[in-house]
Amino acid sequence: MPFHDFSTYRAVDRLSQLARNPHDLTAANGLSPQRMSSFKSSALGFDFLYGTQRVSDEVLTALQELADEAGLVETFIAMKKGAVLNRIEGYASENRQVLHTASRDVFDAQPLAPEAAAKAKAELAKLQVFLDSLEDGRLVNERGELFTTMVQVGIGGSDLGPRALYLALQAYRRPGRSVRFIANVDPDDAAEVLRELDLATTLFNIVSKSGTTLETRTNEQLIRGALQQAGLDPSRHLVAVTGEGGPMDDPARYHTSFYMYDYIGGRYSATSMVGAVALGFALGYEAVIELLQGAQAMDCVAEQTDIRANIPLLMALLGIWNHNFLGHATVAILPYSQALSRFPAHLQQCDMESNGKSVTRAGHPVQWQTGPIVWGEPGTNGQHAFYQLLHQGTEIVPAEFIGFRSSQYGADVEVEGTSSQQKLTANMLAQSLALAMGREDRNPARAFPGNRPSSILIADRLTPRTMGELLAMYEHRIAFQGFCWNINSFDQEGVQLGKVLAARLLDRMSAGRGNGEVDPLVETVLRDVGLV
Repeated sequence: MPFHDFSTYRAVDRLSQLARNPHDLTAANGLSPQRMSSFKSSALGFDFLYGTQRVSDEVLTALQELADEAGLVETFIAMKKGAVLNRIEGYASENRQVLHTASRDVFDAQPLAPEAAAKAKAELAKLQVFLDSLEDGRLVNERGELFTTMVQVGIGGSDLGPRALYLALQAYRRPGRSVRFIANVDPDDAAEVLRELDLATTLFNIVSKSGTTLETRTNEQLIRGALQQAGLDPSRHLVAVTGEGGPMDDPARYHTSFYMYDYIGGRYSATSMVGAVALGFALGYEAVIELLQGAQAMDCVAEQTDIRANIPLLMALLGIWNHNFLGHATVAILPYSQALSRFPAHLQQCDMESNGKSVTRAGHPVQWQTGPIVWGEPGTNGQHAFYQLLHQGTEIVPAEFIGFRSSQYGADVEVEGTSSQQKLTANMLAQSLALAMGREDRNPARAFPGNRPSSILIADRLTPRTMGELLAMYEHRIAFQGFCWNINSFDQEGVQLGKVLAARLLDRMSAGRGNGEVDPLVETVLRDVGLV
């Protein structure tokens, strides 16, 4: 599949010209009712409002031309069909397919990647049997008691996505079920979780594709020791999500093994068994299916070539406009939903690990900006923290607000004529408008410059299905940007150097190991911090 450098597209020149005089949101009629109604896209119950972005109809036309010229949708469909996109031409690379969409392409008679979809169906069937056995008492502990807690043990994509989804959907938990997470190799992280558990009624879900991830292996050993100390058989309390045939695919050491595959990257794995096992334990099998149905529906929306009908593509192109043409280096994800408290952290990994690249797919240094810095926290707490910088700081930070018209629990109170949910939503809308409009004031400390771009993504309620849609929406927005920048969004070589250096340090710190050679740098660093 041919790819072209970002700077060679004709639409890039046109967008560069338009960026010299972007739409002025603070001007008279800069935020007219007509504009706000026109700059709105809808799909699957989500409304995407982008009238507070610094774009015009001319800019949108040029962004459409960029999407067409770069073949973004064509590349996306090729990805879904199994094209080998995880590669750098002429250089050693993972050289893999990118098929996280296959983990939810299980509802159509003719999936785009049949072999991968068949494996996903097989794992879902295995999950259903596992969950049924927990429900009907076939899978119990040594004392015949039901398991009430699952602890997910994994790091990176094996933690951030599943944790974000679980926290987002806690309102739908089955009675008597909960999930905890251990990710950090910091022993205090594991100790803090373990001390609060009844180990006898706890299952531990150990997640590692290779079965060799250092942090996960270390935490597993700590857990095995705790179970043995409590007089429990670890093999009855441990479940594995790992590569088929790998070192963790061992029925003697794990009660059940679910499989994850090389063509699904860790940060895109939340809708595979990496996320489904813990979510199924907490929410039940039907909720997992609803999550997958939502994600699969958004996968189909992302095939639309019209950017106004394709919210993930439109989000990607607006991000490129802000980043590459208006020069904004960062983007804030601001969910006005406490349930989405860890969703920005998941997107931070998904985006920055994917598009934090400086080499093209041809192995050449890029000559343009690639992935932005992604960060965020839930509102309205953020309003009393970092919004000062968003409104009046010297850095302009494009903001992406996410909200819902109704709460999950339906528990609310009316004060001064409005409910808490209405206050939450009003605050979100007001922040977007305030960033755009600004305010003049004779006191310069109370003046707001405005012209700070934002968008609003809103749906009725956060449910398993809408969570699946939202997750897939951001996954595709990230992929579309990577395709446009001509980078490989599906490897993560940048984390390897630190692992190599950590191994050298650990080798010196481990008594009786090493080949006898002294590394002066390692020796000096460890001595300076008092570890040798």
